[in-house]
Amino acid sequence: MFGRRADGRLLKEIDPIIALTPYLMPMRCDAQVMLGYKLDYEKLARYIVEQGANGNRFTFMELIIAAFVRVASELPEINRFIANKRLYARTQLTVSFALLKETSTPDAIEENTVKCYFDPRDNLFDVAERVKEAIEQNRREEADNSTMKLAKLLLRPILANTVVAAVRFLDRYGIMPKYILDASPFHTSLFVTNMASIGMPAVNHHIYNFGTTSLFLSIGSVERTVQMGPEGKPIRKRLLPIGITADERICAGAMYARMVNRMMYYLGNPALLEKSPETVNFEEGNAFSLPQTKAAKTRQKKQASIEA
Repeated sequence: MFGRRADGRLLKEIDPIIALTPYLMPMRCDAQVMLGYKLDYEKLARYIVEQGANGNRFTFMELIIAAFVRVASELPEINRFIANKRLYARTQLTVSFALLKETSTPDAIEENTVKCYFDPRDNLFDVAERVKEAIEQNRREEADNSTMKLAKLLLRPILANTVVAAVRFLDRYGIMPKYILDASPFHTSLFVTNMASIGMPAVNHHIYNFGTTSLFLSIGSVERTVQMGPEGKPIRKRLLPIGITADERICAGAMYARMVNRMMYYLGNPALLEKSPETVNFEEGNAFSLPQTKAAKTRQKKQASIEA
């Protein structure tokens, strides 16, 4: 309340036009813009195979999330959200995604939703470790994280209507309990859906009005095409399509353009993500961090022993 929230800090030094847009477009569905992009599947696949030979197992989703985390450390404006028509800088860097649970029944389909926390100083190894740990904890058939426990409490329509209305009110005025914020996958920096895992093409997914998600990214199944090569001859290519949906109110369009260009640059050169960023940018002193991953501590010890 009064500009204070558990998940964000009210921004004061913002462009007047950007500050006005939530009044012109009060809901996220008013302000969502969509973009389709196609990555060079061959380049990413070769990198994953090379790293696998060195004992490092990465997935395409981990590479894409790592690129987003790196760009968020450079462009903190993309880690904003709007609540009650006011603009906030997040005090966390999170990515939510749904995953299929392992079930004892062959044809049964059960999902779990995960919200993974990152430090803006994380490199590719740190990101992959955090994602793998989150998936391992939430993929088991008996796994029920705080999101699922909260959802199961709301199976009755009357209770669900009452609780959701109360949550919307609390969220609007910034007084929602931290437990609910942590349990909600809709209060996140980025929501990712991996359509390729179920054999589907990329989609431009809508942004939820509930919660504070400002970015949605979809990964689709590999596409095969023919392009003209450098010598003017047709060559076969495999492309990885992604769909990006953004809340245009949180920053200038030029900032989103920089975000996409930087993400594509890192995904075209994934080796650059292996090192942590030299500097991290925060808005208006809104610094935050997470404890180091186990892998990071192990790498530091190895490096220290080599230098000694």
